[in-house]
Amino acid sequence: MKHSPNDLIMLFNDLFRETFRTVLVRGGEEPEYLPADSHNELARIVFAHGFYASALHEVSHWCIAGKHRRTLHDYGYWYCPDGRTAEQQKIFEQVEVKPQAIEWLLSVAAGSRFHISVDNLSGAGACDQQGFAYRVLQQAEAYLANGLPERAQAFFDTLTSFYGTSDSFSKTWREDVRRVVPLHFAKEHYEAN
Repeated sequence: MKHSPNDLIMLFNDLFRETFRTVLVRGGEEPEYLPADSHNELARIVFAHGFYASALHEVSHWCIAGKHRRTLHDYGYWYCPDGRTAEQQKIFEQVEVKPQAIEWLLSVAAGSRFHISVDNLSGAGACDQQGFAYRVLQQAEAYLANGLPERAQAFFDTLTSFYGTSDSFSKTWREDVRRVVPLHFAKEHYEAN
């Protein structure tokens, strides 16, 4: 299946341009969220390098940002770029669990490949890469059991419809969990189901 970021742009913008006055746009080096202002009537989710996965990740952040946060540049969050210390990385991993869980579910809904990202290649690396992956899995499973946030659910439904993955989602999800999370972490959970 071919995955074009243009499809995500079209789907997202058709779904959210009018209701949330927000558009998804292709960007350059760094992803960024730009709220509406006196020069731009629409908020913009800018994803990096035109990468499909970057678009899904940035949409995931938007899906959990509350109304006030969506009025702030980059949702008002602290961000320390690649090269973080171990302490900075620990904070980064804590705040990335929910967006990466949503990104993973959106990726499976779109039939695209997801990768856990600790995003610290030139720094101290991950604090606990396997533990982080497992926490992302736990959050994704909680979303599946209890429901995604409203905007995430709307985009998830749009993706499963567009890519025709509704009927195969559960099977594909279980397969992807085995690929993404080391088996010794997920084995007990999936043997019980």
